Amino acid sequence: MKNMITMLASAGLGAAAFAQGVSTAPTKLMHISTSFDLVVHALYAETAPLFGPEGERVWAGNDWNPQFLYPQPAQDSEGAVFTIQRGPLNVVWVNTLFDLEARHFQYVYFITDVMVTTIDLRFMPVSNESTQVNVIYTRTALTPEGNKRVAAMRDHDTHAGKDWQEQIDAYLRSRNH
Repeated sequence: MKNMITMLASAGLGAAAFAQGVSTAPTKLMHISTSFDLVVHALYAETAPLFGPEGERVWAGNDWNPQFLYPQPAQDSEGAVFTIQRGPLNVVWVNTLFDLEARHFQYVYFITDVMVTTIDLRFMPVSNESTQVNVIYTRTALTPEGNKRVAAMRDHDTHAGKDWQEQIDAYLRSRNH
């Protein structure tokens, strides 16, 4: 009988919420992928290091400042764990794949109570002087508030290829002068 009363009470609360227009269904969390390609005007041997957390420092600007937890001293390698400060957020990154021979890198980063992001990079030589880089971002919201961040990042990702291209090109030009 006690279970029946609990069930009826729960049903009554659900009906009351429905009558008031309040949804009791869980919020669907976003899970999206976006991708872009860019061409680095350098051989793969020169291009690949530009996409490691340590190597990225030379072109990514002042707000890219990875703090390595592992390994020490800092080194671009599979299994590396580092943090990036984004305003009040401390973002934890893990290099889950750093396979130079297979031309495939992958990173996962976490923003607590917001989202998890996987970044997958594949490299393909285009010529003796150029390497194509395919970048795929896959983002999953962890909370309803995270949906807003995932949506904003999706919009940002659609322009990231152009930004990365310009920054890398500028770095390569400055290195050749």
